[in-house]
Amino acid sequence: MIERMEGKVAFVTGGASGIGLATGLRLVHEGAVVVLADIAPERAEAAAEGSERLSAVKLDVTDEFAWEAAIDDVVRRYGKLDVLVNSAGIAPFTDIEACTTDEWRRTMTVNVDSVFFGCRNGVRAMKDRGGSIVNISSVSGLIGGPNSAAYNASKGAVRLLTKSVALHCARKRYGIRCNSVHPTFIETPMLENVLVGVRDRERTRAALVASVPLGRIGRAEEVAAMIAYLSSDESEFVTGAEFVIDGGMTAS
Repeated sequence: MIERMEGKVAFVTGGASGIGLATGLRLVHEGAVVVLADIAPERAEAAAEGSERLSAVKLDVTDEFAWEAAIDDVVRRYGKLDVLVNSAGIAPFTDIEACTTDEWRRTMTVNVDSVFFGCRNGVRAMKDRGGSIVNISSVSGLIGGPNSAAYNASKGAVRLLTKSVALHCARKRYGIRCNSVHPTFIETPMLENVLVGVRDRERTRAALVASVPLGRIGRAEEVAAMIAYLSSDESEFVTGAEFVIDGGMTAS
């Protein structure tokens, strides 16, 4: 594989599992130095063991001061930051009547505040050199669902925050691109956590598969491939855009 990320430094949140971990491994494979950040980084640390280009750090993405320290540490260690991937998130599924105020606020804090903190610090670190910010939204940021009030709202917010950041950086001529990625159901621990809470796991899983025109659930590595493109110089004329990876779900 062509190492199109050679010489780049990337910071990936939610890096201990799922899309975040798959992205980190893909970027390393393509030549980048990658820091995987997670509130529970043990699995990321295990993945990083023995690799000179992969490391793991603990980060509570809801803590704005922790964000500042983490990004400053990356720049101190490597001299720059080229890529930021905001992948950390939670996926509660409750309708507007069942969603509690605590659940609503927690979802906004983890899914929206963290992306705001990440983008703000990413822009601060990249504005003299340029770079790429990739925010992981969801198909739920594009279409509504009856049982995902807080999740829909949070992922819709990520979509429009992405566009605002992209336009700001373009106007300032920072050379920073910012795009959002919108996956559907992906084989990750997050999906497994959702299925654990349902009465009939196999029936629910079958229903999820049936809702995807391509007839299967996606793989984290497929999302990582899209993120790798957006992280690389191949996408240098792409900003403020939505990249949907949903097996055709939003096509109709």
